[in-house]
Amino acid sequence: MKYVRQFSIILLVSALGEGMHILLPFPVPASVYGLVLMLGALVSGAIKVEHVQEAAAFLIEIMPVMFIPAGVGLLTSWSALKSMWFPVTVITLVTTVIVMVVTGHVTQAVIRKGKKGAES
Repeated sequence: MKYVRQFSIILLVSALGEGMHILLPFPVPASVYGLVLMLGALVSGAIKVEHVQEAAAFLIEIMPVMFIPAGVGLLTSWSALKSMWFPVTVITLVTTVIVMVVTGHVTQAVIRKGKKGAES
C-alpha cells in the first residue's frame, strides 16, 4: 500500500504539471512543470522525501527502458534522417559533452557547499 501511495503522489504532481501546461501560455513541457512543482513541494516540506523515495528509486531504475520507444522511432525514421546524419551526430556529441561538463561543475559546487556547511 505504501508504494501505491508514493506512486499516487508522483502521479498527482505530474497531473498538476499537465494542468499548468494547459493553463499557462508558455512553451514549457508539462514534465518540466511537474518537476518544478515536485522540487518546490520537497524543498518547502509539503512532501517529505520519505513519502516518495521508494517509488522514485524504482522509476529511476527503469528509466533506461523509457528510451526504447525513442530509439525505435529513430530507427523507423532513418530514411528522413539519412540526409542529415552528420549534423545530427555532431550536435548530439557536442550537447552531450556540454551537459556532462555543466553537470560536473554543478556537482562539484554542491559538494563544496555541503563541505562548507558541515564545517560551520
